[in-house]
Amino acid sequence: MSGSRRLSQRISEGDGIAIIACVEDAGGARDAEEQGAKALAISRAIDGIRAATNLPLLWIGAGDPPDVDAVALRPEDDHVHNHLEPVADVRDEEELELALEQRDPEIFLLSAVDRDGHDDPLDAVLDLLPDVPAGKLAIARVDVENRDEVLALERAGIDAVLVSVGRIAHLVGHLPFDV
Repeated sequence: MSGSRRLSQRISEGDGIAIIACVEDAGGARDAEEQGAKALAISRAIDGIRAATNLPLLWIGAGDPPDVDAVALRPEDDHVHNHLEPVADVRDEEELELALEQRDPEIFLLSAVDRDGHDDPLDAVLDLLPDVPAGKLAIARVDVENRDEVLALERAGIDAVLVSVGRIAHLVGHLPFDV
């Protein structure tokens, strides 16, 4: 893994919250990078993605990851990917504690996925944040609709947010330049 593709480095560099775009193809990867994404998340192998972007790739899919830089691991996962940067995918306090005991990762993916239907997904993610130890990075996996929600995550202390491809520039806070 080259230093320029370390997910933790890309998330923590620069000002503000980092946007990690979920992409489905190489064109989406190029577009996301042009619009200001700091990293990309993929759930399946994508032909030509390495040629399309220099951004770090986070594997959020099932099974063995393809050529990526980081991998989201659930606490019950026993897979070891020593060459990949681990990202602990946690959904509650117990999972976060287990991930700290098992792996002590530098990055946590705080997911509102599979949460109790009574919680607001944004609140569920923010409720987990105080349990992330100081010095660790937190990525929110929650649907954000606008820049205000991204800024609310940033003010709360979230380091990055996973978003669907689309209007990334609006979430980043700047529009791409016309050339």
